[in-house]
Amino acid sequence: MKSFSQRKGLKPIAEVAQVGSMNDVLRNALWNALDFAFWSTDGFLYGHHGGHGEIENFSRLLWAQYFKQPVDSRPGYGYTNRGRLILDEIRKYYFGCKWNEVYDFLEFLVRVYSKEKPRLADFLNRVLEGELAGYKFIDGTLVDITDPQESQMLAEALTDTRFKPVATHLERALGLLADRKQPDYRNSIKESISAVEAMARIVSENPKATLGEALKVLEKKGHLHPALKDGFSKLYGYTNDDDGIRHAMLEEPNIDQSDARYFLLSCTSFVNYLKANLA
Repeated sequence: MKSFSQRKGLKPIAEVAQVGSMNDVLRNALWNALDFAFWSTDGFLYGHHGGHGEIENFSRLLWAQYFKQPVDSRPGYGYTNRGRLILDEIRKYYFGCKWNEVYDFLEFLVRVYSKEKPRLADFLNRVLEGELAGYKFIDGTLVDITDPQESQMLAEALTDTRFKPVATHLERALGLLADRKQPDYRNSIKESISAVEAMARIVSENPKATLGEALKVLEKKGHLHPALKDGFSKLYGYTNDDDGIRHAMLEEPNIDQSDARYFLLSCTSFVNYLKANLA
């Protein structure tokens, strides 16, 4: 369930989409992913015959190449539970560092273990996608998947009180997309499209107007080039039936987060375009 701040549009979209920040749920989920990939694997903390586990070489690389510290500053020299003491130090760093340093840490591991664990980046990407992080691994490097300007554009549209029906549809679309337990991408897309149609009705001053009718109004006012009108019409593919809006995209069997995110941002952009041409 969305918080009061989210329902009222007071919480920045960056916090919802995990851009420029990292909440505890995401940080914990990424640590758990590392636990599956490293910490809890057989032979990592302790050797099979009483010797050091894989964490010995792991931490040597970490201290030398990531922390840039002397390797003999690692804890636990002379102790039988050396592996656990080293991991405790890594854990202390991980949960105490800044959000961007967590990503630095992950990039380091993906790069160093690209041969031994070639699927590590894909594994971490599933966690990042599940928690709506604004970043993903591409070719071993974390890259932005949410443009800051797009996030700001959406935040402004959600708090625009002049067009409440439009903002309501966008808020629902975001809520369905951002639900981490039961995301509903299909209905999120439908709500995004509904926001455009709601704005179209305002533009055309016709409570039953379709997008096509609103575009005709803009064209007659000289605010819309015919080629641009045709492009918008084809992009959104509007038709009307007794049940309301239909869109070719909604007939696709496999709709995922990227589809819903695209429609939310593109529909918000189109709504803002229609707002700018009200005069």
